[in-house]
Amino acid sequence: QVQLVESGGGLVEPGGSLRLSCAASGTVFIISRMDWYRQAPGKQRELVATATSTGGTTYADSVKGRFTISRGPAKNTMYLQMNSLKPEDTAVYYCHTNLDSWGRGIQVTVSS
Repeated sequence: QVQLVESGGGLVEPGGSLRLSCAASGTVFIISRMDWYRQAPGKQRELVATATSTGGTTYADSVKGRFTISRGPAKNTMYLQMNSLKPEDTAVYYCHTNLDSWGRGIQVTVSS
């Protein structure tokens, strides 16, 4: 089993930046893909970005050019650098893996 813990969320003004982190523990050696999802109030959970163990990354169109996903050297950590944040980026952000493990989520609020 894999346990995931997110950190780094909070309140930021429009145009600001935040960096989310996800730390995995347990049987991390079998993780091949890690993702960030988000869920805004009243909306479905959506995939934000994906990072594979071979270095491949993909992004939702809504965050391309603003967000950057990366994996740590030990592959059991993942980051999401979020720049030029918009109010519509407000959501609970979740860490997820190819093993269908989920973190508890962390709130990101973009507001002036």
